[in-house]
Amino acid sequence: MSKTATIEFEGKKYEFPVIKGTEDELAIDIKTLRASTGMVTIDPGFKNTGSCESAITFLDGEKGILRYRGYSIEDLAEKADFLEVAYLLIFGELPNKEQLAKFDADIKAESNVDEEMKKILDGFPKSAHPMGVLSSLTSALIAFNPSSVDVDSEGAMYNAIVRIMAKFPVLVAWTMRKKMGLPLDYGDDSLGYVENIHKMMFKRPNKEYKKDSTVIEALDKLLILHADHEQNCSTSTVRIVGSSHAGLFASLSAGISALWGPLHGGANQAVLEMLEAIQEDGGDTKKYMAKAKDKEDPFRLMGFGHRVYKNFDPRARIIKKAADEVLGSLGIDDPILEVAKGLEKEALEDDYFVKRKLYPNVDFYSGIIYRALGIPVDMFTVMFALGRLPGWIAQWREMRLRKEPIGRPRQVYIGENHRDFKKIADR
Repeated sequence: MSKTATIEFEGKKYEFPVIKGTEDELAIDIKTLRASTGMVTIDPGFKNTGSCESAITFLDGEKGILRYRGYSIEDLAEKADFLEVAYLLIFGELPNKEQLAKFDADIKAESNVDEEMKKILDGFPKSAHPMGVLSSLTSALIAFNPSSVDVDSEGAMYNAIVRIMAKFPVLVAWTMRKKMGLPLDYGDDSLGYVENIHKMMFKRPNKEYKKDSTVIEALDKLLILHADHEQNCSTSTVRIVGSSHAGLFASLSAGISALWGPLHGGANQAVLEMLEAIQEDGGDTKKYMAKAKDKEDPFRLMGFGHRVYKNFDPRARIIKKAADEVLGSLGIDDPILEVAKGLEKEALEDDYFVKRKLYPNVDFYSGIIYRALGIPVDMFTVMFALGRLPGWIAQWREMRLRKEPIGRPRQVYIGENHRDFKKIADR
């Protein structure tokens, strides 16, 4: 027998069905609320509102669990590569050897970007923020691929997915190379997906590219850890833009813009800027932990706590180990890392942070790795977008295949009541 929830208001009772997910999550289905009662719910930030049913990512913030399609993030980060995880997220299952080889080959076949895109890139000054450039270039892809995706055609959907998986890394590399004054590179089809990304970003015109396995593995892990994270700000943006039947590229461009904010994808940039400021001020972590606890102090400790996780972010455990390995492999003795470790130690031993479960999150260490790899600070969020690409694609595909209705939130109006219009002479 299905369960129901009852709302009572002004002597009347209204019943609404309760939905149960595969991980025993419960949700009250209120889609008939306004029609039945004349009321809507108010939920700023949608903290308690489920916008959809999804089979892609499961997240339990209280227990610190993150799974893609049922696979733990720990297993995927240790045993899979990014392209396997992308396939898993988008198509629902881990690929076999033949499927992965075809996916890889099909992506490589679409990896060229129209030369005229370079003219668009040339229009940006070097000072332009890379996220603005990336969003614009992604949107510009629409002009070179004007036909909308036939979501009822499995072949058309697959081709669109392969096309953006192929071209997006090129746009990311071009965005960085433009900033650094380097010639644009198309990469090398003989390399793996992540290794090719690294080469496109860092290949110097007068030097031979040399692979560092530790660096490639760390980059691979970072992309996997960022690949999806349920209905966050940018993912919700991709779904709601796509719900209007806007194309895949347009929806992704909107997601990039949403990711840009310092409270979302820009958080790892904010963490590194904070660590640099602490280091420049002498590196006294105790001083800054005290400032963080002082409600009168404007200082804000970045990289601790999470909107959803009320436990240790499982991604942070993985990325902390990767940070140590990368800095060790590259022989980097970074004082910023020592500041980061000091802050973490203070937080894990301080009752104020322990009681509030303010543990380091994924942004806390990802910036350290990007810094060690030689990636400019304002490119950090671009790297986040690169990792999140398959998750956005998967969410857009799921939303369209489920034929979800156009997103249209309600509001509670708090403005002026009806007013008579006055001519300008009488105002």
